[in-house]
Amino acid sequence: MKIYISADIEGTCGIVHWDETELENNLSTYNKDQMTKEVNAACLGINDIEKSDIIIKDAHDSARNINPMNLPENIKILRGWTKDPHVMMGGIDKSFDASLFVGYHSPATFNGNPLSHTLDTKFDYIKINDDIASEFTINAYTSAYYNVPVPFLSGDEMLCEHAKKLNPNIITVPVSKGIGNASISIHPTLAVKNIRLGVKSALSGDLSRHLIKLPESFKIEIKFKEHYNSYKASFYPNMKTIDSQTLVFKTDDYYEVLRMLLFI
Repeated sequence: MKIYISADIEGTCGIVHWDETELENNLSTYNKDQMTKEVNAACLGINDIEKSDIIIKDAHDSARNINPMNLPENIKILRGWTKDPHVMMGGIDKSFDASLFVGYHSPATFNGNPLSHTLDTKFDYIKINDDIASEFTINAYTSAYYNVPVPFLSGDEMLCEHAKKLNPNIITVPVSKGIGNASISIHPTLAVKNIRLGVKSALSGDLSRHLIKLPESFKIEIKFKEHYNSYKASFYPNMKTIDSQTLVFKTDDYYEVLRMLLFI
């Protein structure tokens, strides 16, 4: 098999404050260590099924968070940003057998994680066809664009529940639950164990059950927190202004959605 992993940090077990998501924060190494352990658990779950080619995208902030020395030797890791429209799915193509998502978080406006956001904190929300979109939604659709199944997700409880709307067959491992500006997390070691078992379960059997069907057309509604950011983005081709903070973009090609999001 050839497996793709996209890893974020705000949905990693125990992460609760923006300071803990920054590479430059040297007060504690827990954040990066736990992110690495959870990604490693996913790799071990893959290898429990079959020793595979594994490509990992470090998909948070600097994209230099995961310590590859603590991962199996059959991985390759994409660090840094490619600056192409795939963004958090850099390196994805139709050659992969499955895409796995580790450490993901609830979207902007959802109260399932104190760090809820979608792509950039300048956005109040992003909707796809009138539904609030998470980074998982956007990236799972990227996987679907290449006809690559999405069997597994770990992160906060609300995101895991929300992901079932895309495909009820997806295996999820919730590691935390947001309460206001806080969260309750399971024990970090248990999170690692559950991720390994969850990945093994997700990759067992016919992977076609995890395929996500792309919509035939896309209406992307984006609300900015600040009106001037909306004004700037309004100059992107085929962008329509709804009000001083809200824009709408329509297309039948999902790649054009990704291209638009990259540039605005």
